[in-house]
Amino acid sequence: MFDHYPKWSQEFARKYLSRTINQFILHGNVHDLVPLKEENGTKFNRLKSFLADEFFGARDFVIFYDRASGIYFRDKESQADFNQAIAGRDSLVGTEYAQKMPKDPVRVMSLLEQYFRLRLDQKKSVGLIIDYAETIVPMSDAASIGNEDRTSLVYLSRWAHDPMFLASDFTTVLITENLADLNKTLVQNPYTTDIKINIPGENDRLKFIQFETEKDSWEDLSEVKPEIVAQQTAGLNLVNIRSVLSNARENKEKITFEGLSEAKKELIEAEAYGLLEFVETHYTLDNVAGHKQVKSHLRQAVKALKAGRQDVMPMGYLVCGPVGTGKTFLVTCFASEVGIPMVKLKNFRSQWQGVTEGNLEKILSLLKAMAPVAVMIDEADAYLGDRDASGDSGVSSRVFSQIATFMSDTANRGRIVWFLMTARPDLMPVDLKRQGRAEEHLALFPPHTEEERVELFEAMAKKTGLTLSEEYIPKLIEKGEKTFSGADMEAALTRAKFRAASANEEAVTPEILDAALADFLPPTYPEEVELQTLSAVIECTSKELLPERYRDMDRDDILSTIEELKFRVG
Repeated sequence: MFDHYPKWSQEFARKYLSRTINQFILHGNVHDLVPLKEENGTKFNRLKSFLADEFFGARDFVIFYDRASGIYFRDKESQADFNQAIAGRDSLVGTEYAQKMPKDPVRVMSLLEQYFRLRLDQKKSVGLIIDYAETIVPMSDAASIGNEDRTSLVYLSRWAHDPMFLASDFTTVLITENLADLNKTLVQNPYTTDIKINIPGENDRLKFIQFETEKDSWEDLSEVKPEIVAQQTAGLNLVNIRSVLSNARENKEKITFEGLSEAKKELIEAEAYGLLEFVETHYTLDNVAGHKQVKSHLRQAVKALKAGRQDVMPMGYLVCGPVGTGKTFLVTCFASEVGIPMVKLKNFRSQWQGVTEGNLEKILSLLKAMAPVAVMIDEADAYLGDRDASGDSGVSSRVFSQIATFMSDTANRGRIVWFLMTARPDLMPVDLKRQGRAEEHLALFPPHTEEERVELFEAMAKKTGLTLSEEYIPKLIEKGEKTFSGADMEAALTRAKFRAASANEEAVTPEILDAALADFLPPTYPEEVELQTLSAVIECTSKELLPERYRDMDRDDILSTIEELKFRVG
């Protein structure tokens, strides 16, 4: 019966026809176009137009309300009928609402209730669509809710379970982007149900591209096929895609693979309110010095993903090791080599009630739509919080719960790959480190053998653009007379370049290099570094991935040393 409707509206229709619910919350991708299958193809309408003209097309009256526009109507008949009813009310109580409609929720709700009861008593059918519902009944705790918000909540709750409203052909639709932005009492009301509108899938994107360009010559618009454009626009909604097509049409700029990737990144970052950032690099795992076993392991994951074996991938990785060992660089290079986008979560927390959860809901919806995608969270021990966190009205514990639940969704295995990075894995909640979430624990350590030290020197020389006057490997590095992490080596080589520039030398001579390396004193926190190192050893989930010097260490001794170091470090 509803096969020509999108899935979310089929669910909407089934629930409404059960005659037990008349109040619905639509959330998610609510500012997009809605596909509607017709005999001559698929057409696309704005959500409110779809609801009013198609979904509620047979209703006698359809009314819209939002805080900025006030009350408005689907058609002139609905408006005329409402004005007639309000004029009668004005003559009775002396108001002048027929001349100037109120916009504030309290007076609007009062007017609407009187109108609804009048028309439902006459067996008329009515639909009410409230846009930007979060401005009418915003998220707030019971102690801080204002009188206006409280009154709006009472009206909406009453309409949801009033026997007269339930027995009549009446529906209230609340539209909001983030469910977390709405008052929890309303969302959890047993007489109210919420339905999520997802970002369109690849098939819907292709149909829209074909619909939008049916009068165009595709060769004039794009250098890549429509199927490739549909594939590469994962994470974008139809309005975003229309923007890409319009730019190609109006500005005569053909769509290219590179241009499409850049436009997609800009649009997704804008959709996520700047809370997501794409991480890009031209490097691959070949540019990562040392960490031989870990690189080999990650390359096996690359092969699995490229072969379509998402089922064998871990849900996520915990990458740990002392500061300066190149955790972030390694993960970025992995994403570059496997050919999937890598995004970094930026600070989504807010001081305002409910905003943090709303931001996170938006981010997680985008990640699901963008798949396959890798997600990088640096300093994860501090960033993700804890289930038992307190002191912020429960925000941190709710955020933790949202992320933990999303990470453990097995439908995302191999499609959303999590990388949680930390120098202190012992501070990470066990809930996130367990199997089914960050399943694979990788440990990185400073170079130990001569081969590793030389490899790190050569890699950092290339990265920093170090030009030597002759081929030369410093003895200090070959013999391991000083311990350098990747960050230390980069800083020391940059100083060598500085010394050469100060001496008007175009290239760094062996003497200058030796002097710079000998002079370099990295900040030393020996106990903290040892604590981070041993924590990484004890956290690693594969003996093969540990350097030989750590494989046969007694784990009880390591744990005892860690506890002693924690006490001394404080």
